[in-house]
Amino acid sequence: MRRKPGGLVPLERAICEIAAGLHRSGIEEFHGYELAKRLGDIADRKLLTAYGTLYRALGRMEQMGLLKSHWEDPEVPARENRPGRRLYRLTAAGESAAREAIAADAAAARRVRRLASA
Repeated sequence: MRRKPGGLVPLERAICEIAAGLHRSGIEEFHGYELAKRLGDIADRKLLTAYGTLYRALGRMEQMGLLKSHWEDPEVPARENRPGRRLYRLTAAGESAAREAIAADAAAARRVRRLASA
C-alpha cells in the first residue's frame, strides 16, 4: 500500500487508535504482543499478517514521532522468568494522528450514510 504524504497506512492508524484507547483507560505503556492481541480483536484482522509487520510498523511510527519506546527494567522479566519487553507510549503527535484517523473514519461513515439514503 502506498503512503500518502503525511498519512498513515491502515495498520498504523489502527495502532494509533488502540494506543489512544489504552491511554484513555489509564494504560500509558504497552508492548507489541499486547497490541497484537488487541489488533486481533478488531473487525479487520487482515491488518496484521505477521508479528514482523507489527514491529516494522512500530519502528516506522517511532521514527515519525508518533510513538516513543524503551526497554523495560531488566529486573522485571528476570523476576517473572520471561524475556524483556520493549514498551511503547503514544506521543502527543500520535494522539493527534489518532484523533484525525477517528474523525476521518466518522466523516467517511457519514458520507456513506448520505449516499445510501439518497
